[in-house]
Amino acid sequence: MNVHKAELPLWVQDRNTVINDSEGVSWRSGEKPDYSYTDQFLKKESQYNHSPESLEAITQNLVRTFEMEASHKEDVNQWLSIVIDKFQMSSNGGPAYTAQDVAEQGTYNLFIDKSERYDPSDLNSSVELFHKAFKNGFLWEVTEVLSGPPSIAFKWRHWGEFNGAYKDYQPTGKIIEVVGMSIAKVTEDLKIISVEHYFDNDSFLNNLTTGCPLHK
Repeated sequence: MNVHKAELPLWVQDRNTVINDSEGVSWRSGEKPDYSYTDQFLKKESQYNHSPESLEAITQNLVRTFEMEASHKEDVNQWLSIVIDKFQMSSNGGPAYTAQDVAEQGTYNLFIDKSERYDPSDLNSSVELFHKAFKNGFLWEVTEVLSGPPSIAFKWRHWGEFNGAYKDYQPTGKIIEVVGMSIAKVTEDLKIISVEHYFDNDSFLNNLTTGCPLHK
């Protein structure tokens, strides 16, 4: 499936295009997010170079827009990427969460159970925890699309260089990668109605907490 760019809704265009086109948005930090630093590593380290009008690129843009909105837009009513009153998100067959759940708690807190290895108090502290561990960004890309709309099944990879401390653990400098699969049900104009994620989050935490603890 290829779609001419002029026909594409804003929310499935490049994430920076969405940000630059946003007016009157209530941003968590008080200003628009700036991905220019992490984008340079995304460009250098991505393993896939999808054609801009391919279903792979469209799916990738949609998910990146959703992640940006969930992380930076306080008001779910300003999220463009989802059907707000119907949206549900789950991982590994667990509970289904609403857009408001995501806005209040953040995706990391909904995906990862609290434990000694992961225990942030809120969305901001969880984001800060991973920003410290992955100073160049914890990057994400679609690797393969298995089926098209209205139910898009796709594989993806999430990766980053572990080059900053995670809790009491020293950075190893190694690339930590998580691979998974998701199924997103979308409308005709490609807004997300629901999305199910499947991945091994235990291996992710294991990779972050098997190094040497920092001296206290």
